[in-house]
Amino acid sequence: MSSRATILEKIKQNKPSKISELPSLELFVLLGLDTFDLLEKYKTVLKSIGGDFVEVKDYDEIIDFVKKNYATEKRMITTIPELAEIATTDWFNDDPHSLEDVELTLVKAHFGVAENSALWVTDDLLRQRVSVFIPQYLAIVVYKKDILATMHQAYDRIGNQEYGFGTFIAGPSKTADIEQSLVLGAHGARGLTVFIMD
Repeated sequence: MSSRATILEKIKQNKPSKISELPSLELFVLLGLDTFDLLEKYKTVLKSIGGDFVEVKDYDEIIDFVKKNYATEKRMITTIPELAEIATTDWFNDDPHSLEDVELTLVKAHFGVAENSALWVTDDLLRQRVSVFIPQYLAIVVYKKDILATMHQAYDRIGNQEYGFGTFIAGPSKTADIEQSLVLGAHGARGLTVFIMD
């Protein structure tokens, strides 16, 4: 018998006799853990993981904020037509390698999650997957009404969707692997600003 066959046979023999059911989330709801102030929780968690937020009423406020807080002479890209005044919108078919000099990428999120400040984005919003991982800074727009309480609700929402690529983004890129020293921007954007829109 080959090693592969031996391993597979041992796995079959060690199969649990009873498969556990998924835990009930009723206790979670009964304890009120899904009813905290979503917006405040989202903002608090985002700040705690190195991100920042700006509450805005419309895209004009985002344009004003970007003009005041980012080096507008550097390359900015967006998938949001309303932000064409400050960022390029015709880069979707460019070679992904050509995006290496992007200072700021601005995109939308489908929704956010208050418990961990994650934002759900898919390829239909990103146009190019690398667009959120390659810039120096990242800005994501999410509507207040689209902030969910928990990841349980998030997975309920995306469970039946079809997409080629999707990811949760929470805060700027970071690592503390070396000497337990926190480094922002280790593997991606050095900063994340979430524009929370009415």
